[in-house]
Amino acid sequence: MMDRARSLPDVFEVVKLAASQHLGRTRGGLMLALADLGNYPNGWFGAFFVVASNVIVMNKVPLLRIRETQPHLYKHYAFHVLLHEYLHALGFIDEARCRTLALEISQSLFGGDHLVTQIAEDVSRFFPNLVYPDAAWQPGGLSFEIVPDFDRGNVGYIR
Repeated sequence: MMDRARSLPDVFEVVKLAASQHLGRTRGGLMLALADLGNYPNGWFGAFFVVASNVIVMNKVPLLRIRETQPHLYKHYAFHVLLHEYLHALGFIDEARCRTLALEISQSLFGGDHLVTQIAEDVSRFFPNLVYPDAAWQPGGLSFEIVPDFDRGNVGYIR
């Protein structure tokens, strides 16, 4: 499925399947919003899940930069970020726990040598230029672009 994925909704279908197989949990009705979220010192701000909502907000600047400079990593990066945020949506709020689970699921689905798993192990190894250690900036205004047909599932809230 990952090889056939052509869009963020396609990648998300793989994310949901992987989480369901590994955890036995699913959640439907999620939305993806893309926004320019800025940059924070010594940090990586790929996305966030709005707790008690159905919205994942993904930083579109890294997505665009990866697509332009390392297109072969685009789907793998998107999978990793979406999996991490989907785990939050499933109720795993602790950041360290989500990182560990994302790595476990990636290893289980793809094996240790796959790019998805390697990104889950150390995302900064693949994208060192997207994290600016001494710079912080915020966009002048925050606007969201909703990704159409993101969650194609027809499942209940949480099973």
